[in-house]
Amino acid sequence: MKPIKLFIVDDHYMIIEGIVSIMQQIKEIDIVGYAQNADSCMTFLKRIQPDVIFLDINLPDKSGIDICKEIKTLYPAIKILALSTFNQNSFINSMLNNGANGYLLKNATKEEMLTAIQTVLAHKQYLSKDVSENLKIQTSNCPILTRREKEILKLIADGMTSAEVGKQLFISVTTVDTHRKHLLEKLKVNNTTSLIKTAMQFGLI
Repeated sequence: MKPIKLFIVDDHYMIIEGIVSIMQQIKEIDIVGYAQNADSCMTFLKRIQPDVIFLDINLPDKSGIDICKEIKTLYPAIKILALSTFNQNSFINSMLNNGANGYLLKNATKEEMLTAIQTVLAHKQYLSKDVSENLKIQTSNCPILTRREKEILKLIADGMTSAEVGKQLFISVTTVDTHRKHLLEKLKVNNTTSLIKTAMQFGLI
């Protein structure tokens, strides 16, 4: 059986060194390289395509969320495991929606990392326990929005005023304000800043 080719993308060398040190102990894993930014990652992938990538969300030159989508578009066979200290639903949903096959927290053990690799190679999704629990809470508590409310929420999050939203959607300012009021009520907040923050936590934007 061929060893599993693993590539690591993280801007902190200590993290890379730690993962290498751990994963080198596993005979089934062959670490083919690492990158500390998106640019060097994409350059490497032009030469060698690994089986699995550990991909950090925060990179200095480009968001891991964006690079995840780019990798999946160019190399759909590569399995991507998001690697992060962030356990917020907005990050989790963004990575999964952009093609990540799983989400690992950086406190993962050697056994969990190996399990995650084997799971995604079996074409299944892997989520760390805390991540999975967070998503369950999100699903059970997430308010149900109408299609129009989702459209308006996204435009509000983009920084548009009620007048700008109305112009974009060809509806009156009064109608926009009514939808905004309903959004505040559904998400149980009382201002736009809290509305956007809560919507991100639920993965609505």
